[in-house]
Amino acid sequence: MEDLALQPPPAIRLALEPLRAISDYFAGLAPLSEPLPHGDGHPVIVFPGLGASGSATEGLRRRLEELNYEVHDWEQGINQWPDNDFDGFLNLLGEQLTQIYNRTSRPVSLIGWSLGGLYARELAKTHPQLVRQAITLATPFADQPNSTHAGWLFTLLNGGVSPMDEALLRRLSIDPVVPCASVYSPSDGIVGWAGCVGTESEYHRNIEVDNVSHWGMLHNPEVLRVVARLLAEHRHGTFRTLLDNCVAKLF
Repeated sequence: MEDLALQPPPAIRLALEPLRAISDYFAGLAPLSEPLPHGDGHPVIVFPGLGASGSATEGLRRRLEELNYEVHDWEQGINQWPDNDFDGFLNLLGEQLTQIYNRTSRPVSLIGWSLGGLYARELAKTHPQLVRQAITLATPFADQPNSTHAGWLFTLLNGGVSPMDEALLRRLSIDPVVPCASVYSPSDGIVGWAGCVGTESEYHRNIEVDNVSHWGMLHNPEVLRVVARLLAEHRHGTFRTLLDNCVAKLF
């Protein structure tokens, strides 16, 4: 993949984000034009974005439950990023993942919106045997904190100092060795889309959705279709084939 300029979205796109998010929300309430595939009942954990809690992902979780998945909130309240011990916080998240896996004996799909996608990816790295796949929605894993419009909030919640040093940024950009899909929108008003794009490989695929706001990732019907297709794919076979089939079915 060629290098992409990492910079915040244009100011006009940021200004329009609330209105576009409302539009995406109401679009998600409308009946779907075609039915979504039902799942096999495997467990799913959904991680919220920066400054948000499980209430923000409740609508998405409810829709996935209706598609026959066992869906869990991340159970950590508001996502403020761990104070100092990132690995210790991942261990805490890993306890929930391990408990669900031990109870169901089934690998867990991890879905992370925005900052929450970083947790999904890191858990997939530390617990690959427990994870079926990681799906990120508008997650800037290849980004810099100052190239998003959320960077100031990220720094404010961490005492005025960015918690992202160069070593951590390099670590976050490395893909897990489990199936991983990054769903991103070029019209995102908060996160620069280029920071959500990784190198395509056997394990990683970038999936673009058109005209979706950052907050709308949780409600837009096109995003829901992508997520439903990914979750419903059988676990066997190469992930490249699974994702190609998934995208082909959307068009």
